[in-house]
Amino acid sequence: MNRQTLSFVALLLLLVPISARAQFGPPQPAGPPKPPRESAPIDLTGYWVSVVTEAWRWRMVTPLKGDAASVPITPAARVLIDAWNPARDEAAGLQCKAYGAPAIMRVPGRLHISWQDDNTLRIDADAGQQTRLFHFGTPPRASATSWQGVSTARWEGPLSSGFPGIPFLQGQRLGARSRSLEVETVQLRAGYLRKNGVPYSEKTALKEYYDLFSEPAGDTWFMVTTVVEDPVYLATPFVTTSHFKKQPDGSGWHPEPCTAR
Repeated sequence: MNRQTLSFVALLLLLVPISARAQFGPPQPAGPPKPPRESAPIDLTGYWVSVVTEAWRWRMVTPLKGDAASVPITPAARVLIDAWNPARDEAAGLQCKAYGAPAIMRVPGRLHISWQDDNTLRIDADAGQQTRLFHFGTPPRASATSWQGVSTARWEGPLSSGFPGIPFLQGQRLGARSRSLEVETVQLRAGYLRKNGVPYSEKTALKEYYDLFSEPAGDTWFMVTTVVEDPVYLATPFVTTSHFKKQPDGSGWHPEPCTAR
């Protein structure tokens, strides 16, 4: 530790009241950790509706065949995009190829978020009647790939100063939006990033970052930043952000099956 750092630490200690410094004392034994449900820094439970403020031509309608604009596709992906045939998908029972985890948060609709148990956050989407499970800790082993894959989640904790008795050096990430939930998903069944056949492969790895924030008027929102990495069909990671507004109840909840068109 250099002289400037020592001087800074000494100044901070002078700013802390004596009564607060006296509380430092010897460290107390830590109790058992709280389960993720109890230790959650934010509450994502409830009903949410997607608010589409951008990318209308790819999200609100099925894009034209061959339209992969803004997706960093590889030549191998272009071959599949040009060969897209929704009737063939329907005949093969693959109507849900555009509702997998890498794409479902971009599909307009509503979400119902709840806790399945103390260690598992559940997201139900009315679009395609899909269910995602976010496992805190070690996820269960899966013997096969699936549309929603296997997701591992963790809460992002507050920043730490290294001085537990100095409260003003601790807190959440600065800014109006504080990333609080991080999710990684693997073991995905090959599907579509967009309904018009823009593909992702079974080698895809998905990362998501959830931010919860409130507006002065009282509305509550969350934003999810989605990062799709696929060594087969993407030349670089495909990054998008999607917004959801909290609803007072589930009156607008209307599950519908997957469609290929």
